[in-house]
Amino acid sequence: MTAENITITILVDNHAEPPSAREHGLSLWIQTNEGNILFDTGQGHALPLNAREFGIQLESADAMALSHGHYDHTGGVAYMLQSNPKLEVYCHPAAVQPRYSCVNGLARPIHMPRSAMSAIDKVPSTRMHWVSKPAAISESVFLTGPIPRLKGYKGGGGPFFLDPRGQRPDPIEDDMALWIETSDGLVVCVGCCHAGLVNTLEHIRLLSGIDTIVGVIGGFHLLQTDRQRIEATISDLQQLSPRSMVPCHCTGEGAMVALSNAFPTRVTQGFSGMRLAF
Repeated sequence: MTAENITITILVDNHAEPPSAREHGLSLWIQTNEGNILFDTGQGHALPLNAREFGIQLESADAMALSHGHYDHTGGVAYMLQSNPKLEVYCHPAAVQPRYSCVNGLARPIHMPRSAMSAIDKVPSTRMHWVSKPAAISESVFLTGPIPRLKGYKGGGGPFFLDPRGQRPDPIEDDMALWIETSDGLVVCVGCCHAGLVNTLEHIRLLSGIDTIVGVIGGFHLLQTDRQRIEATISDLQQLSPRSMVPCHCTGEGAMVALSNAFPTRVTQGFSGMRLAF
């Protein structure tokens, strides 16, 4: 079965058109004939403000899926669970672990807020779905679970660690993506692509058995990536040939320009308030 009447609204992003709020984070509101899904929640401040601005009723969400456990994707979790006690929740078990950004000997916590962890801990087991392998949210909407890092480049890296002393690198194994199967092909939603955009798309094509990628929306995590990796990503994307790409959040200005130059008719920069129909 394939989904119909798909609309994806960017609820939270680093870019926004007034009067919507912007913040460093990502949240996507996904509507299909099978239900409503919130994919990530941003840091939490912009989520309810933009939902009201865009006329979206967050309490109508059937499910909430978290791409990984960083604060800029999970800050609105507690708000969502308070607003919608019947929400089905999907995330990897490692999403709730402590994690840090360590730069020049200074550690900054970047894990899921404690309020979000506490709220998740209270979700009944019947509605809490720990995703450690590919999983279905509905008949045509799926989560990848952990994504194999088959390509030599992963997605830009970063100063990510599991301890505040910066001695245990964080592989961010909880990174996962969501895909929707349509009659035209795949619509893919990504949070930060810590596993790498190309790895993510190739894994989804393998899991789904569908080669055609209609659209890719979300953070491509090329912000801290060198030119060589951006060019390698573009080369692989030319082979994968997505019909449309909407880079958001952590893609980076340099990568955005390179992607737009390589795919002038297929790349559009995302922003809070953008609505996409498939």
